Amino acid sequence: MAQHSRLSTAPPPSAPARESTGHLLLRAHIVLLLFGVFAHTAVFNLLGLDGAAVVLGVLLLGTLGLAVPRIVLARPVRFPWRRLPWTALGYLALALLSVLWSGWPAATLLTWALNAPITVVALFIAFTLSWHEIARALASAMKWVIGLSLLLELWVALVLRHPLLPFFSDLPPGRPDPHWYWVRGDLLDGGRVQGIVGNSNTLGILCAIALVVFALLYAQGARRRPALLVWILLAAFLLVRAGSATAYASLAVGVLVLGGALLMRRVQAPGGRGRMYALFLAVAAVGAVVIWFARNALFGALGKSSDLTGRVEIWRKVWERAVQHPVFGSGYSSPWVPWDPAFHDWIVDHRITVFMAHNMWLDVFLQLGAVGVVLIAIVFFAFAWRAWFFAVDRPRWDLVRDRPYAALSLLPTVLVAMLLVLGLAESTPIMLWGWLLVILLSFKMKISPFVGSGPGEGAPPQSRRRTA
Repeated sequence: MAQHSRLSTAPPPSAPARESTGHLLLRAHIVLLLFGVFAHTAVFNLLGLDGAAVVLGVLLLGTLGLAVPRIVLARPVRFPWRRLPWTALGYLALALLSVLWSGWPAATLLTWALNAPITVVALFIAFTLSWHEIARALASAMKWVIGLSLLLELWVALVLRHPLLPFFSDLPPGRPDPHWYWVRGDLLDGGRVQGIVGNSNTLGILCAIALVVFALLYAQGARRRPALLVWILLAAFLLVRAGSATAYASLAVGVLVLGGALLMRRVQAPGGRGRMYALFLAVAAVGAVVIWFARNALFGALGKSSDLTGRVEIWRKVWERAVQHPVFGSGYSSPWVPWDPAFHDWIVDHRITVFMAHNMWLDVFLQLGAVGVVLIAIVFFAFAWRAWFFAVDRPRWDLVRDRPYAALSLLPTVLVAMLLVLGLAESTPIMLWGWLLVILLSFKMKISPFVGSGPGEGAPPQSRRRTA
């Protein structure tokens, strides 16, 4: 006969599973690597070309050393070779093949030897870390960039009291061009700040990316949310003080795409998405017309001249060289190697040899011709397509139809929109940290199409599983 009892029949409580020391060290290494890639100019300004090459080489080789045994001995899931971003890898293969006809073969091999390991590192990070861990690693790297940028600016403004040249060199007689400075010391004078990366535009776009990562982590319910609010304020402060029109435009488009994705998530009626897409197209068309006719006023408000601060002249010179080899291009080099005879003193701005075309598409056309443009267009189209539905489709891998959305599923959508806008004025999306984000997020969405649970994802560590 059954009897009432106060004793519980449930299994005794146990402590939650803890991450292994090896995995914690791996995550710390990845954060250090991400900081080294995002702030590579800081490493160069501190240690010079040879020192920066050694540091980045050690970080990349260390990551490869960690990657090989984990991929070979991966358990319980083997490395998903068939889901690799093959078009992006094909673009890299064409880049290496271009050494056969390159007008600057040494620069081709040098820059390919830099971007190929970055590609492998991005694939490894996507395979090793969960979506929550990737977001937290990006946030940690951005915190180091923001915090060190603020400290360096304060040190130059309050202690050094004069502009700082790279390698902590002494100021030469006379006043050099301000673009030669690492930090100009304008934090307290109202001028544009450069931060640890030594460039206002780069600092601005990194702060914009940081704002997106911090905000989505906050919405996801990460721990230490008050501290995240402080980092959001610091990132916003440096974004404003950097005064980068490109960063403003990228963030504005990212916010618009974020709003569109959130609206699309609320559509329930049949045919509602079609009407929403028609509305988006109409708004985009009207916005494009307004921006075109009001471009001079907008450029003036953003502190830009009608020629986009010399970019039009750069584009003209790049186009003149690019059309000489329109099919396969003149040879890969991302970035341009400024001491190579083919680039040295070719395009000079403020007595500095320019090392990119300041337009991703034009740069690819110069390097790999129309074939390269088609490949990179497929890469970004597939990235944007998958990212959009990753954000707006409700997570479902069985019969359950009402699982809540995850805030972090919006991250690839917003970042690809920002990278595409950035690619109109910079070549960053096809090199270094821009290329790392493209490969990392593209591959992660293919192998882990859900955030926090489901196939390809473990439980989100240190998260309250909040949804948005």
